Amino acid sequence: MEKIRIADLSRPETAIYNEHRESTLIHCNEPEPGIFIAESPKVILRALAAGYEPISVLMEEKQQGLEGAQVLAALEEKKADIPVYLGDRELLISITGFALNRGVLCAMKRRREKSVLELLSASCAERICILEEVENPTNVGAIFRSAAALSMDAVLLSPGCSDPLYRRAARVSMGTVFQVPWTYIPEGEWPGKTLEMLRGQGFTSVAMALRENAMAVDDPTLLAKKKLAVIMGTEGDGLRDVTIDGADACVCIPMAHGVDSLNVAAAAAVAFWELGRKA
Repeated sequence: MEKIRIADLSRPETAIYNEHRESTLIHCNEPEPGIFIAESPKVILRALAAGYEPISVLMEEKQQGLEGAQVLAALEEKKADIPVYLGDRELLISITGFALNRGVLCAMKRRREKSVLELLSASCAERICILEEVENPTNVGAIFRSAAALSMDAVLLSPGCSDPLYRRAARVSMGTVFQVPWTYIPEGEWPGKTLEMLRGQGFTSVAMALRENAMAVDDPTLLAKKKLAVIMGTEGDGLRDVTIDGADACVCIPMAHGVDSLNVAAAAAVAFWELGRKA
């Protein structure tokens, strides 16, 4: 690694950190996969452990003797021949969100996404989550963290969901977006074609929704299913009727004190706790 001290952010090599939106970084190498920015040592270390390839590091200089030292050691171990840009906090604080990332950013190459069938086969999945139009990266990150902690084997995302590799999503997930296998469902295949395919793979799909005929989330017949796909809906409106009608069952979390529902990330944690277990 080459350590380069910088006095400003005008270098072309650092433009990916402060001049480009995440949505443009995704497409910067088309037709090859694009770039994402991992922030904070824990997130970066989990990305490296998962095999993501680093491009460069931007680090507050004092981090060399703090948590950033773990990142540098991991890069040395991988023999990563990349530049490490070092600057003082006053300079780097000008980058949006830098104050939240514990002084370390790492640009990394994205990988080609697996197809849904490839993902399910590679992960030997029996408990999966499907997200429909969950647009808030904070919610996506929180759902991944719960999925990792509560025995979900994979996550599928409809095309309208926020990207799990967005900086905020990855940070909120504490890097678990690099531990739980995930992929996007192709445009036009959700819900009908995907639910039918999952049925063919032995999955019972359960839509988390408030309907009078909904089963309770702790119904023992659900735990008895060998393979379950738990479907969570968008913030606010929840799942679409076509999705609920296409699922094999409708499931709800019993509410008290007149509360009608939970935030999607909180509901996911409860659902994963109950349905991630196996009878």
